[in-house]
Amino acid sequence: MTEPQRRLGMLLCLVTIILAVLDMNIVSAATVPIVRDLDPVHGVDRMPWLVSAFALATTALLPLYGRLCDVYGAGRTLIGAVGTFLLGSALCGAAQSMGQLIAFRVVQGLGGGGLMSVTMVVMAQLKDPDEKNGGRGGAVGGIVAGGGMAVGPLIGALLAEHLSWRWIFYVNLPIGLLVLVGAALVLRLPASAGRRGLDFPGAALAAAFATGLLLVTEWGGKTYGWTSPQLLGLAAATLLALGLFLWRQATAAEPVLPLSLFRIPEIRIGFAVQGLVGMGLTGAIMYVMLYLQVARGVAATSASLFLLPMAVGMTAIGLVVGRLTARGRPVRTVLAAGSGCTAAALLLLGLSGPGTSLWLVGAELALLGVGLGQLIGHLITVVQLAAPPHQLGVATTGIRFFQTLGGALGAALFGTVLARVFERYEPGVPLGAVGALSGAAREHAVTGFVGAVDAVFLSAAGVMALAVLLTLRLRKPAAPAEPVSGEPAPAA
Repeated sequence: MTEPQRRLGMLLCLVTIILAVLDMNIVSAATVPIVRDLDPVHGVDRMPWLVSAFALATTALLPLYGRLCDVYGAGRTLIGAVGTFLLGSALCGAAQSMGQLIAFRVVQGLGGGGLMSVTMVVMAQLKDPDEKNGGRGGAVGGIVAGGGMAVGPLIGALLAEHLSWRWIFYVNLPIGLLVLVGAALVLRLPASAGRRGLDFPGAALAAAFATGLLLVTEWGGKTYGWTSPQLLGLAAATLLALGLFLWRQATAAEPVLPLSLFRIPEIRIGFAVQGLVGMGLTGAIMYVMLYLQVARGVAATSASLFLLPMAVGMTAIGLVVGRLTARGRPVRTVLAAGSGCTAAALLLLGLSGPGTSLWLVGAELALLGVGLGQLIGHLITVVQLAAPPHQLGVATTGIRFFQTLGGALGAALFGTVLARVFERYEPGVPLGAVGALSGAAREHAVTGFVGAVDAVFLSAAGVMALAVLLTLRLRKPAAPAEPVSGEPAPAA
């Protein structure tokens, strides 16, 4: 590819990442208009499935997307993923009932699972061959992803307020069509190595395990008690799916997530740290929004503005770190510093009270952005550099897979912490009832709620402290790893 084609390809990739991240977060800001329009009676009860249906479909297909990249090429796989995502977006915008909207979110999620993960593979293949440090594509992609994560709810709120909630889906169409045309005309990526078939049984088992884990975290303590027969049965089925998946990966000729990847220290540690980052992100964004809205009475749209300092912190440090790593700064130092800053920010958030200055909260979120900006993207680069060339796709989608699973585990862990601590402060008072209280009862309940949220932040800080220890064990690979013993090299 020529240098102009390479640059245009990188721009298309960044636009695709924005499309992916915005859609993950934009729906949460339009829940009220959606319910009011489609199902004002029972819509609130079904709202969580708008997010869950997308997340389930996205996570279930992640491992398969990696193998599709390695077999058919990242360019073709990206075009297929974007096309599926646009079909789902058009259907979602035209939905006439909550049932239809949830079903169409599944279609959208099937494509959405490939938007970011496959795009990261494309960016790795678009890098300048003369770059020795893996290029800055993964880091820049991470910065864009973090910024989209922060401003997504705000954009969703503005679209729903001034146009219609349907535009949070329709806005994807012109952007996605631009990406499709550009990818077809510009991307000239290396041909696939002609490897053999796809491991559909392995992909199905991975999807069953991921779906079961997400449902356990979604239903546990809410729809069903943690010790209820329904949840215990689901948990047992999830563990069974995991066991069968590991057996399949150990015996399949072409596994969807080769276990040989875990023999490479950089990949093994990168997967683990990314899972911890997924947990930390869950503990940060979700509970900061809860703290602002419940304890401080900040409106939902205004609360989303508090994520802007985090986006600014991520962007600023990402630009600085990109230059430092290009000059040879050890990636281990960057990742350890990022984990440490994230842990420190969560610790400070855990010390917040009902009267903490909102300016101070904004500064703590900026520090959180500085930490995350040194992690998101750079971890992907570490894994891509260490992966054998013929397994670049599965390694890249694998790190996204572990981040999603980490987020699911974080939702379960932190949700349990929140409920248990609040129960100790306010026995018999449901969490959802805090906003309806008044006077001294509300003041006491808010104090208990803040104490519970602080416990969540402190737990998340402990998770990120563990990430610091893991990143210190990383070493920077000098060159992409050779095929691991027992794993066949790509066909000539």
